[in-house]
Amino acid sequence: MTKRSQVTITDIAKHVGMTNMTVSRALKKPEKVRPETREKILAAANELGYVPNAFASHLRSRKNRLIGLVTASVDNPFYSEVIKAISRAAKEHDYTIMLIDTDGSPELEEVAIDTLLSYQVAGIILSPVSDDASYRPVYLERLRNANLPVVMLDRTLDVTDFSRVVLDNRLAGRLLGELLVKKNIERVLTLTGPSGSQITRHRLAGLKEAYEEGGVPLSLEQRPGDYTLQPAYRDMAAHLRQGELPDAVFGFNQLITLGAMRALHDAHVSRDDVLVVGIDRLPYADIFDVSIPCAVHDTYQLGHEAFRLLFEQINDPTADGRELTISATLIQ
Repeated sequence: MTKRSQVTITDIAKHVGMTNMTVSRALKKPEKVRPETREKILAAANELGYVPNAFASHLRSRKNRLIGLVTASVDNPFYSEVIKAISRAAKEHDYTIMLIDTDGSPELEEVAIDTLLSYQVAGIILSPVSDDASYRPVYLERLRNANLPVVMLDRTLDVTDFSRVVLDNRLAGRLLGELLVKKNIERVLTLTGPSGSQITRHRLAGLKEAYEEGGVPLSLEQRPGDYTLQPAYRDMAAHLRQGELPDAVFGFNQLITLGAMRALHDAHVSRDDVLVVGIDRLPYADIFDVSIPCAVHDTYQLGHEAFRLLFEQINDPTADGRELTISATLIQ
């Protein structure tokens, strides 16, 4: 069966012997066209089976009410909560969110930015695939040249010309470090993000500071991952196969913590034998009576502040870029 091609305004114009502008006006602003011309065009449109592209019309009418949101990990419950907060804030101000998940791919991230620029979005909230200081995506200059409001979220690029909302990662590491010091725990396995990640470095620094000030010796082993569950499971399992249990396992986000817990479970290691702590609250853990000490951040505030900064810059393009930091609290 041959696929039927979509009838366009150009097809109608050729059919009635008029210009594209006249046909477009008759279809979209009929009051501006003479009745006999309008009737002829509408009859031709009906005969040819013309169907208006409602999606394109919607974008044209709302192009300045569209916000781009780029994230590297939609499947991470932390980002899901942040996205919900941004979406709710956008609705309150009559903006629509265009969400793009890059799945941790720099190539997909570049395509995402180009796509949003082509849609002429009012602004972009960006959580890049990497916060390594060496990461310099090629789309940076295109963003700058577009003079578009941009707010970076959680992970940030090592540049100074965009606003950002970040977590107090050093404090999060310190809070859990102080807890471990109080329990006199010396051997700690840290399952982290990439070793070059600024988030990883700050959380490690906070942990070490707590031990230095607490006067407890620290035997620290770091196994870098990518903030996802499977590498954390693999690294935890590999450590267990070495035959020596750490006193504590420190997961650097909730997916890492969950990966470590699964590996401990599969190896029949009780959490009474190994203390598990982590950053970010474990979703629905209370349903199963699982209590894990966590350093948590207010995800709603993170998303809300990101949109607020963006909204400020949309309304005042001359506004200076700002950085906001979301604090951490300890939940036991």
